[in-house]
Amino acid sequence: MKIPLFKQLSERKYWQSKALFFVSAIVIALIIPLLSIYPSTANTASKVQFVPPSWVAQVKSDSDIRILDVRTNPLDYIAGHIPNAVHIADPTFRGPNGLLPVQYWQNDKLQSLFTEAGVTDKTKVLVYADGREVLGATMVAYLLERTGHPNVTVLDGGFAGYKAAQLPVAKEFPKYKPGKFTIKDDPSVRVTLEQVKQAIGKPGVVFIDPRPPELFSGEQQIWVRNGHIPGAKNIPWGTFTVGESNFHQLKPLDEIKQLLAQRGITPDQDIIVTCSTGREATLQYHVLKHLLGYPKVRVYEGSWTEYSSYPDLPIETGKGS
Repeated sequence: MKIPLFKQLSERKYWQSKALFFVSAIVIALIIPLLSIYPSTANTASKVQFVPPSWVAQVKSDSDIRILDVRTNPLDYIAGHIPNAVHIADPTFRGPNGLLPVQYWQNDKLQSLFTEAGVTDKTKVLVYADGREVLGATMVAYLLERTGHPNVTVLDGGFAGYKAAQLPVAKEFPKYKPGKFTIKDDPSVRVTLEQVKQAIGKPGVVFIDPRPPELFSGEQQIWVRNGHIPGAKNIPWGTFTVGESNFHQLKPLDEIKQLLAQRGITPDQDIIVTCSTGREATLQYHVLKHLLGYPKVRVYEGSWTEYSSYPDLPIETGKGS
């Protein structure tokens, strides 16, 4: 019995539509998870720069500059600081969230803190500290970028480098009126725990862990669970600096890039920097993204403090690759 032509065409369309449906479902199932892992390559509005002490001397008469001294001890600031600098210690920007300690405050509190420090939508911001507290400077710079401030600089060499350049030091406190600081949250700079879970073991994704080797390996027992995220590469943050002579001063970028290449870190990778509490990670984040121009770099803010608190998540110990 011959099947009518119109019925043949109808059945063909039916099976074509079924095939298209199944192909679409497979494509969606494959692509959607990848979209949550890989960041957009679009540049954010913020650009963080590292500037030498001579730059500070050049802009000293600029009324649109707000200088933040984020050293931990206020007595260090009182004993001497860059003229017109406002002291706001870097621990001010973190605290407990009901689940974890030392997490970044919510945007409304960050907005209040920056406003009280005299940062406005129009000011250029210079952040500095001293010695190992460079991590506090890069952390505050990161939070300014995270909240959408477009013009942020970090003093390369810190206060020690500034004094070595024989530039003026003040003891007077600046007088200013708080202005308007608008939050423009930029989620593209960070990853969540859920994104970390999805990224582990994925081709093209690399975790950099800048903690000291004994913390990375799990040899030093601090957390309930010790070690590192599986597959992470340990590149201690101090290796990006000149070291004991001044931890606030970066090595030449060519040396840093060579160090990264030796560890298999390349610009085409999706790089997630994770540390102990989200502070150490910010130094390498800025260097990789803003100074070297690597296009896909993000911070895992919860870092090991958050990750290690989940007993079902996989961990590795030892020196790693």
